[in-house]
Amino acid sequence: MPPPTPTLPIAPLLPDIRRSLQAHPRLVLEAPPGAGKTTAVPLALLDAPWLQGRRIVMLEPRRVAARSAAAFMARQLGEDVGDSVGYRIRFESRISARTRIEVVTEGILTRMLQDDPLLDGVGALLFDEFHERHLAADLGLALALDVQAQLREDLRLVVMSATLDGERLARLLDAPRLSSAGRAFPVQVAHFPARRDEPLEAQARRAVEQALQQHPGDVLVFLPGQREIARVQAALQSSLEPARSAPEASCSAHAGDVEVLALHGELPVEQQSRVLQPAPAGGRRVVLATNVAESSVTLPGVRVVIDSGLAREPRFDPGSGFARLDAVAISQASADQRAGRAGRVAEGWAWRLWPQSQRLEAQRRPEIAQVELAGLALELAAWGSDALRFVDPPPPGALAAARELLQRLGALSDVGGVSASGRRMLALGTHPRLAAMLLAAPDARAQALAADLAALVEARDPLRSRGDALADRWRALAAFRSGRMPADASRAALATIDAAARQWRRRLGCTVAPPATIEAHELGDLLAHAFPDRIAARHATDALRYQLANGRMARLFEDSALRGEPWLVASELRWEPRGDALLLRAAPVDEARLRADFPDRFVEREGAVWDAQRRALVARRESRFDRIVLDSCPAGRVDPEQAAQALTDAVRELGLDVLPWSTGLRQWQARVVALGHWLPQRGLPDLSDAALLAGLDDWLRPAFAGKTRLDALDEDALGQALHACLDWSLRRELDRLVPVRIAVPSGQERRIDYALDHAGAPQPPVLAVKLQELFGLADTPRVADGRVPLTLHLLSPGGRPLQVTQDLRGFWDRTYPEVRKEMKGRYPRHPWPDDPWSATATHRAKPRGT
Repeated sequence: MPPPTPTLPIAPLLPDIRRSLQAHPRLVLEAPPGAGKTTAVPLALLDAPWLQGRRIVMLEPRRVAARSAAAFMARQLGEDVGDSVGYRIRFESRISARTRIEVVTEGILTRMLQDDPLLDGVGALLFDEFHERHLAADLGLALALDVQAQLREDLRLVVMSATLDGERLARLLDAPRLSSAGRAFPVQVAHFPARRDEPLEAQARRAVEQALQQHPGDVLVFLPGQREIARVQAALQSSLEPARSAPEASCSAHAGDVEVLALHGELPVEQQSRVLQPAPAGGRRVVLATNVAESSVTLPGVRVVIDSGLAREPRFDPGSGFARLDAVAISQASADQRAGRAGRVAEGWAWRLWPQSQRLEAQRRPEIAQVELAGLALELAAWGSDALRFVDPPPPGALAAARELLQRLGALSDVGGVSASGRRMLALGTHPRLAAMLLAAPDARAQALAADLAALVEARDPLRSRGDALADRWRALAAFRSGRMPADASRAALATIDAAARQWRRRLGCTVAPPATIEAHELGDLLAHAFPDRIAARHATDALRYQLANGRMARLFEDSALRGEPWLVASELRWEPRGDALLLRAAPVDEARLRADFPDRFVEREGAVWDAQRRALVARRESRFDRIVLDSCPAGRVDPEQAAQALTDAVRELGLDVLPWSTGLRQWQARVVALGHWLPQRGLPDLSDAALLAGLDDWLRPAFAGKTRLDALDEDALGQALHACLDWSLRRELDRLVPVRIAVPSGQERRIDYALDHAGAPQPPVLAVKLQELFGLADTPRVADGRVPLTLHLLSPGGRPLQVTQDLRGFWDRTYPEVRKEMKGRYPRHPWPDDPWSATATHRAKPRGT
């Protein structure tokens, strides 16, 4: 086997890596982009004694990078892909019986671990680009650690990252940590200003044109997604010289000796490969790329990077029930990585398309903290344990909500393990909602229709008219297939949906073509299996109002095409903080089909229910579908044993604001949430509003014991219920790390205010204090073990804000002289020394006569 290329920066570290893994089964390897870790490390481990001829499996988050890494390693060995080195990605495999290094993407690794926890024939798992913090990578590492601890002590685990808190990760994994130097030339970073109201594609086009004029080499432009790439490419095609004809015109454009190329994960393999090759002699290239080019692949010849500062990352959309790809600001670590791409071959330039004043988060937030967790909960149920070592544990509230959904989908057994249906859902490799719908199709025609629905639900809306009937979208798709193009539809969007539906049919083994026409309820009858919590029945007196199976109320738009339908199922809602949700996309459902498919959810019972008008419990005999009341009549007296559950359900319907919150309790909640965000390793429970709502039965129901009215729960009882969510040791940690009050140099204690933003994320804590009380203090006070600075509201003697800052030292040096000059005459009885560093801090005015 030929040795790895000696010019790679990681080459001097390879012997240390081999020695470390000989002595210890885990390793954290930090190496910047371009160091060569992705291709050099697997090759260097092939003949390690502990491997004993077994395979190395390397997790690569992106398909482009997986193919590229396998191809490069195969060339190093003088072989074809599929011999000693191969890869497996979704719908594509290039491996053989001879394969020793297997590069896989995230879903493949999870299935390998679930199907064969012993990992027979595998000697090492390598997690590449772990800093991207994808949910599947976090789950894969947690499962691998469990396998190593329980079954395979000899299994080697290597976590490789370009930008990550390697010290924390090494401590968590109890692993050695090695760091490699990169190969980089100086990069000049500048911010390229936008013009007034200038869209991104226009700013990017100007930056590219200027970069081509001022600097040599290729230009790499980071954009959030395919849509933005297409727009910038079109803008460049119209602004540069007329393009020469090219067979690849769909993915590239030529202007003189400049070629414009796209790079993203959905391109055909041959077009991806072309982008990864050097430019022809004398030519230049502009590559428009998603963050696939951030660290996963190497582009030769790049001297200029133009960075939009955006990336498409998954965020949970409560309206759709799925994680959607949203364009969000990148982290500072990502911005530094992107800029570094300009300095790989020579001195380079990086232009950032956001204002210099904009501050970025230091590191990328892990997906596990911000996406819907039904898929993770199902994987954990199939594994048989959730007591795993996650780098960042899943938020308890989100995990509880995910398990509640899985129960509704029939994916979990009565004791919480995975059911037979749940295992079939896992085998489909998609979101449990869609898997449940696909499995519920009773015949081949219904399977083809379910494939259409899965594609429609996942795609962006193909209609410009934006009505709320899902059937209108399906009819547009059917018209597109027959060669007719609806006037208000996007051809590109319908083509994408049609291709996705074909892919679903292949996965299901369905050879029947989708129907050309459907009955009124066919879509809804299938969709009900994906959204059983969003089946809705019409209100008795309001044709636009519906009660959902989860107990919430929802409303149609005034001009809705679905007005008056007795039953609906919603695929998309807009949740409002107060009042009814809005039904954005729905389909009618046949009640007879509901009774046939969900017989156990139609129940009759007698018990205590919440009367919203009287704001009290009453005893009634009811007929229900889940939490939808179909019929109700008075019964006897309220049963105290049922009252606590009924009051808890009332809070679930009305929202947490109906509880007797005090300012102190909201502050306490904000402190708990903030500390959990700032120091996740402390293991505090998630007490955000969303998590509290999801876990009402656990923490609030016991507080309603013996009560029959909501207002019987007072502030003290609510406080006791909330405080019980933290054990004694965590309450002590909370008071130590995020105190309510802090001593200031004047000798007084002042209150720290904690708050959460509208999304439930912690805001910087605020200390409001008179300026004179901080004389002599150089550094801004901090909380959370010194990690979080307080935002100081420096007040005048009259209590008015003079300055808001997190840089107290800078205030004394630069701003205080101006403040002193202005305030000294207004407040002469208070000290305004020339030297605030040596003055005595005080909360009092000067004595009279001084």
